[in-house]
Amino acid sequence: MMGALNHLSILLLLSLLPPALSHVVEKFSDVPQCKKFFLEETTPNLPGILYDGIVKDQNRYKPICQLFKNFYRFATLYDTTNRIPVFSAYTFTGYIPGRPDETWMMEPQLNGEKNTEMEKMGGGIYDHQSGNNDYAKVIRKNPTDYKDVSRGHLFPSSHAHDLDTQTSTFTLTNIVPQDSTFNGGSWNDMERNVREKLETDCISNNGIKAYVVTGAVPSAKNKLNDRVNIPDLLWTAYCCYNNKKKGWMAEAHWGWNQKEDVGKTLKPETLGALEIMLNKYHKGKDGPVKVFPKDCPRGP
Repeated sequence: MMGALNHLSILLLLSLLPPALSHVVEKFSDVPQCKKFFLEETTPNLPGILYDGIVKDQNRYKPICQLFKNFYRFATLYDTTNRIPVFSAYTFTGYIPGRPDETWMMEPQLNGEKNTEMEKMGGGIYDHQSGNNDYAKVIRKNPTDYKDVSRGHLFPSSHAHDLDTQTSTFTLTNIVPQDSTFNGGSWNDMERNVREKLETDCISNNGIKAYVVTGAVPSAKNKLNDRVNIPDLLWTAYCCYNNKKKGWMAEAHWGWNQKEDVGKTLKPETLGALEIMLNKYHKGKDGPVKVFPKDCPRGP
């Protein structure tokens, strides 16, 4: 009798534990540590893709709780058809300078493997995600097919608070093909300016903390290596509590993924303006785009 009770106690204890480490999930809320990357544990609403935390087409769009060295680092909704992320969400709590060695990684579960951690990428071609070969600067059969793009981070390594989190951003499930002049120009300047603003404005009693979501709007036909969608537009927004102002604040930016002149800048936009703009690209019966919950101000 005592043995049976002990067995039942163990089963009850196991049922109360969080889900086993899992990288690709049905819902971000399946993993408690993963849903903390979203303000109020609330995921964005993107009509036709993600609504009320539910992915509309689970064969195509895969929520990834990005796991590296046994810790969840950020969250990504990945489009396995376009082979680019829809968005990556993370919390900003400060940063460390520098940049880790570029060891590009991939998501093994998108290949049907059981390993739950991102792992170093080989030289193969992957059916459901991009690979190093897609970005290799080689002469195609038709030289006009070559596009001057680089690997563009959605969660930038320059916003990471430690070396392991920096390294984890170098998974190609966090990467889109980004025009090299845009990536190294106005977008890079914006990431630096936003980082500085987060450090000074997003301070509460518990220190620096901001919620950030960065996404991409795919193009109709433009592809890298005839496989990986080259998005038309990149966007980002943050929301945080400002202790000095005793309230929430938010800001957004977006830019066209195309060749740009030196010195171009991206002006700050309101969260409301971003959501209105994204409504032009995300259409469906699931209501309007909502990047953050209602606490975040939509206006100036």
